[in-house]
Amino acid sequence: MRKGILSTTAAAAALALGLTACGGESGQTTTTSSASASEPAAATGKIGVILPDSKSSDRWETADRKYLQEAFEAAGVEYDIQNAQNDKTAFQTIADQMITNGATVLMIVNLDSGTGKTVIEKARSQGVATIDYDRLTLGGGAAYYVSFDNTKVGQLQGEGLTKCLTDKKADKPIVAYLNGSPTDNNATLFKNGYDGVLKPKFDAGEYVKGPEQSVPDWDNTQAGTLFEQMLTEEPKIAGVLSANDGLGNAAITVLKKNNLNGKIPVTGQDATVQGLQNILAGDQCMTVYKAIKKEADAAAKLAVALAKGEKPAAGSSVEDPETGQSVPSELMEPQAIYFDNVKDVVADGFVTKEELCTGDFADKCTEAGIQ
Repeated sequence: MRKGILSTTAAAAALALGLTACGGESGQTTTTSSASASEPAAATGKIGVILPDSKSSDRWETADRKYLQEAFEAAGVEYDIQNAQNDKTAFQTIADQMITNGATVLMIVNLDSGTGKTVIEKARSQGVATIDYDRLTLGGGAAYYVSFDNTKVGQLQGEGLTKCLTDKKADKPIVAYLNGSPTDNNATLFKNGYDGVLKPKFDAGEYVKGPEQSVPDWDNTQAGTLFEQMLTEEPKIAGVLSANDGLGNAAITVLKKNNLNGKIPVTGQDATVQGLQNILAGDQCMTVYKAIKKEADAAAKLAVALAKGEKPAAGSSVEDPETGQSVPSELMEPQAIYFDNVKDVVADGFVTKEELCTGDFADKCTEAGIQ
């Protein structure tokens, strides 16, 4: 099976389709921009981007959309960014519209590998180059994959929980897992990472494996319900490995109801304002910061090159576990964030002091050295 890298001939043919803006579906968020008038119309193709939702994590709309848009505008290319709002039918409809309206490059964050694969295969059959953004589509055969080292993300979470349990001098703590969506390959990679740290401790009897649940679609409401059931089942939970900040906050909300917040370490990921505030408050142990601007810039650079009919080289590759194929990839490095280095996220411009240090958090920000 070929890797699906767009040939120069296919790019030229795709460009002939024209460059018309796509309209948005009900409930979707759309941003469309045209290249400047000074750019020749046939210089580049049009880039379509499909984001997954705006509910599972704030990042998709507050970070990824913004950074991708900035990168495309700086390159002077025409683009269309839409959000499928966790609707698989809408996801496929948006992809069809983008291809019909002249997209020569399609970048997707899949809702699941099955839907993603269908979209990628159709795009490739029509000469459209494809990029898996943030999540690898298993069996999809995208031309490129741009993400973070997601096993490393999980490793940092496992190490973070271990550090926080050690700081609390926990003795044989019962550790619960709130895993990400079972249809998201990233969730599998995160779990591989934190299992690599925590399983040896379970096996050695240093920690006790507690209840474990995977949260469908990363849904925070379901996460709260599931964690409440877990805490009822095992009231002596002493640590919670939550796969992202949203799931972590769902667990913290339940812990607050039981006056256990701050007593039981909870992990997270994404360095959201909410997650960082939970860390400042002492309710969340740590999060993992992923410099999304770097991820978006890397993906945009590939997309622009493909839209120009080029075949850009990638810095590394990953193996698709379903097909065994090597997928050209760009993988960014994640960073563990604790109370003492929340300031790093602010200094990097990912969140602002104004949005983070509101109300009761102002004093905490000062204590954390946030300028």
